[in-house]
Amino acid sequence: MANSTPPPKSPPAPPVAAPVAAKRPHSFTHHGVTVNDPYAWLRDPGYPEVTDKAVLAHLEAENAWFHARMDPQQPVIDALFKEMRGRIKEADKSVPQKDGDWLYWIEYEEGAEYKKWWRRPVNGGPDELILDEVALAEGHEYFRLGAIAVSNDGRMLAWSVDDNGSERFTVRIKVIASGEVLADEIPGTLSALVWVANDTALVYSLANENWRTDNARLHRLGTPLSDDVELYHEDDEGFRVGCSLSANEKWLLIGTSDHETSECRLVPAADPLAPPLLVKARQAGVEYDVDERDGVLYIHANDTHENFRLATAPLDRPGEWTTLIAGSDDFYLTGFDLFRDFYVIEGRVRGLDRIEVRYYDDPARIEPIAFPEASYEASLGDNPEWAMDKLRVSYESMVSPASTLEYDVAARSFAVLKVQEIPSGYDAALYVTERLEVPARDGTPIPVSVMMRRDRQPGGPLHLYGYGAYGIAIAPGFSTTRLSLVDRGFAYAIAHIRGGDDMGRAWYKAGKKEQRTNTFNDFVDVAQALVAKGLTAPGRISISGGSAGGELMGAVANSEPHLWGAVVAHVPFVDVLATMLDETLPLTPGEWPEWGNPIEDREAFELIRSYSPYDQVRAQDYPPIMVTAGLNDPRVTYWEPAKWVARLRELKTDGNELILKTNMGAGHGGKSGRFESLKETAEEFAFILWQLGVAL
Repeated sequence: MANSTPPPKSPPAPPVAAPVAAKRPHSFTHHGVTVNDPYAWLRDPGYPEVTDKAVLAHLEAENAWFHARMDPQQPVIDALFKEMRGRIKEADKSVPQKDGDWLYWIEYEEGAEYKKWWRRPVNGGPDELILDEVALAEGHEYFRLGAIAVSNDGRMLAWSVDDNGSERFTVRIKVIASGEVLADEIPGTLSALVWVANDTALVYSLANENWRTDNARLHRLGTPLSDDVELYHEDDEGFRVGCSLSANEKWLLIGTSDHETSECRLVPAADPLAPPLLVKARQAGVEYDVDERDGVLYIHANDTHENFRLATAPLDRPGEWTTLIAGSDDFYLTGFDLFRDFYVIEGRVRGLDRIEVRYYDDPARIEPIAFPEASYEASLGDNPEWAMDKLRVSYESMVSPASTLEYDVAARSFAVLKVQEIPSGYDAALYVTERLEVPARDGTPIPVSVMMRRDRQPGGPLHLYGYGAYGIAIAPGFSTTRLSLVDRGFAYAIAHIRGGDDMGRAWYKAGKKEQRTNTFNDFVDVAQALVAKGLTAPGRISISGGSAGGELMGAVANSEPHLWGAVVAHVPFVDVLATMLDETLPLTPGEWPEWGNPIEDREAFELIRSYSPYDQVRAQDYPPIMVTAGLNDPRVTYWEPAKWVARLRELKTDGNELILKTNMGAGHGGKSGRFESLKETAEEFAFILWQLGVAL
């Protein structure tokens, strides 16, 4: 009798041409201006569920084209991945840190994608595994730990997990000693987890249907979720709510804010249902955060100076602020931490990190913590206890691997606890880093951090990275993956462009809303200045950026396509106009203070339209472009890069590579896991080497 088993199906033949997206008539009109958008259909009408067969077929076709073009580069990708993985110490652990009666640390096992969380008693005893991410991630294409919080008495652990990239986390709680996972389960969260009421309850925030955290909720252990109490609700759809504990753990701090205004309330942690204490009612454009010690509030605020001041107020008169540290044009005060016997402020001077220890009883006593290099990244590390006499500090530079330091406050001296190990070897003496300032077209000096090998030849390839949004500074820190370009003759440069707050709050303001185009111009001007200095040449520059940095990539690809030898845009925010016009999208109302509101403001509409990368694609030659997206991404929705690539394919006049990869099981951050994410970096670098003609 013949075998009835059908023969195995052959894999589909690789595509011989890039997919061409259908054009379907669609337009919208605002302020008397009609905008045609023939690729709007790529947004599934059932989003956040994506089930439309035509949409999925197009994304799969783009993925097939991506693999058809990149598969010949697989030997390079594999070699780069092996090289990058060889720089990671696979069996590694953090330096244990004391918190109460326990020492806590995290640990990676050989070959593991995810970490394990451990502790042991300070007074001696066996190690305890309190959370095993490896086990939790098993069977999931994507895994991300959101929040993790040990109860104040050390008995219980709460944690939250996202297993599809949608950034909606499910909370679970367990008894550490027995491993018993409680029946309590809270789905749909997007927040920290805060233990209150003598460890009988958790405070959390739910993401609403539009992925906005407009609430702070109290869950008492062992009770149904329907009995949870809403401690605070935010009615302004542009604001987000977040909660934390004060440094002395006496207060639950409930904050709500958008990108330029904030408001804080205090509730006794032991009695979270008590009436909240409003510190000061919100005032448009004023941001502040707060902590408390001995009946005195400490307030970090930008009400009198855009670079922030530190003020104090009596707990019973929280709105009466008295300056403790005045705002300064020179010192950008980014934050503060209270401890029992002293406090620490952090900030930047001319873009470089600065940490100072200060004293409650002697305001004139200021002890800056000194660091050895001219350009570096330094910050307070994990310092969980109220009574500390030695502080954990994190330090690195573009040529110095990350270090965990212990700073003795009384002795004003450092001890090195751990230096990042690079198993395959690393010799810092082979590399040089410098900080340049180059003039933008309006004369503003733009800082640039550059790293290269000392033996690099002038005029070689250069990779330029930028972000430039939301007041997020890009620090000149260390990267093991970066070495795979630098060791092949690249200079690696970070452009500290306006829109970030690298040089203070004014730097941020000079790159947002009506001044947004400064960000794009700065990036181009930095590239041209590096060419003028002989560091590289037009067409020898690769560039990359993600999210708002992906918007930057799209804008400069439109404006100066001849400069770039390769462009990599990760989850790029390129459909800016349509997104900012759609108030039903999760982020849009909260983004208007950043970009402007084109629904109400015609000038904002015209400005956004003038730089929105998707809207400004034109018939011209474009550089080689690689684009990534995440199907479950709630921040930059998958259709933005898909539409952008479709329009580029329609209009560009060159034969250069244009490839799009959509992670069908991930979100904004791409693949999870420390090695899986390395594979995506290896793909990016292989694309860059290929397009710039640099040998492996």
